[in-house]
Amino acid sequence: MRSCRLLLLALLLAAVASPAPAQAADAAFSQFIASLWPEAQAAGVSRATFDRETRGLEPDYKLPDLALPGRPASGASGQAEFVQVPASYVKEATIARLATEGQRLMQKHRDTLGQIERRFGVPGTMVLAIWGRETDYGRYTNPYDALRVVATQAYAGRRKEQYREEFILALKILDEGAVERRDFRASWAGATGLTQFLPSEYFKHGVDMDGDGRVDIWHSVPDALGSAAKQLADKGWQGGLNWAYEVRAPAGADCTLAVPEVQKSIGEWMRAGFTPVERVSFAEQGQPASLLQPEGIYGPSFLTTKNYFVIKQYNFSDLYVLFVGHLSDRMVDPAPFATPWSASTQLRTKSVEAMQRQLTRLGLYGDKIDGKAGMLTRSAVGAYQKSAGLKVDCWPSEAVLQSMGGAMGGAAAAPAQRPK
Repeated sequence: MRSCRLLLLALLLAAVASPAPAQAADAAFSQFIASLWPEAQAAGVSRATFDRETRGLEPDYKLPDLALPGRPASGASGQAEFVQVPASYVKEATIARLATEGQRLMQKHRDTLGQIERRFGVPGTMVLAIWGRETDYGRYTNPYDALRVVATQAYAGRRKEQYREEFILALKILDEGAVERRDFRASWAGATGLTQFLPSEYFKHGVDMDGDGRVDIWHSVPDALGSAAKQLADKGWQGGLNWAYEVRAPAGADCTLAVPEVQKSIGEWMRAGFTPVERVSFAEQGQPASLLQPEGIYGPSFLTTKNYFVIKQYNFSDLYVLFVGHLSDRMVDPAPFATPWSASTQLRTKSVEAMQRQLTRLGLYGDKIDGKAGMLTRSAVGAYQKSAGLKVDCWPSEAVLQSMGGAMGGAAAAPAQRPK
């Protein structure tokens, strides 16, 4: 009996002494972080700051966009993910609320916004719109510790090299005393501050707009708005140019032309039957523009200028650009889009990925397989619909997916249907 008890005790001690897989992984994480000291030192981070801020630092394996064993490459959760449609993203009630608040803030920060417009050529309403979209004018607090996020992404993310630099620069932000660790909050992707900058963007585009000798995008509204304007200006913002013009497309317009590569002057688009909702001056008609149809032939159409794509560099999402661009306009003009959004649905991410793969095999699509129904995907869908004899609406519907499946299996193509 005594020997059995001793054996049991030995087994229990061995179990306690043996690290669990998660513990072993965390030890590897700690080793990885420690290995970054030479890079941090080269960037000017003090040893004291490095030791203080990395002591006890642990990875957050619940973050999206991680490349972990047993998880999808996208880092998505196990729940079905849907591609958001414009009507649910550019929601009228939200736009109206933020526009009303933006009008109040235009008056409160009138002097700062005037300085921003004179210095960077970016409308004050545009940076207010970015602030409203990113953090609800500062009411939204990011849920994550910024240093932990960029450290985890550097160790286990799909973009390790990018986040390795972001981690070093996050340490530099803390070392310079720009923000206290408790206030250094971020999104799951590491964006921080009132207008959501990555650490690298803070150093590239941060500006001291309130004149206190420091760049504080976490507490200073002038610094946050000025930095957002400088980022847009640094990326090519053209002063005095609208971000986009809403137009009514002519019947039978070719939706496959709605890609950035197809550019014509606004006047040429107008002569082709695209009618602006509001008056366009003769000077504006000479500006080059691309056609944007976020819901294919359904919903509003836009002629997008260079500034549209500058905003897109701030956040690489057409819906994001539509949101902030329209919100900026609504602070001056209360009119919503002239053409309402369709009550459309979109396919699940995995279905859009399958569609993109098939379009790639057919030579109609050459961009990323990411499950997002962006401009190039919609145009490729339209090209497929042309080749398959379907109704050409440039919308990734279930009918198109079924047609592709039937074509691959030798079955007859299913008829295209309008999204419901």
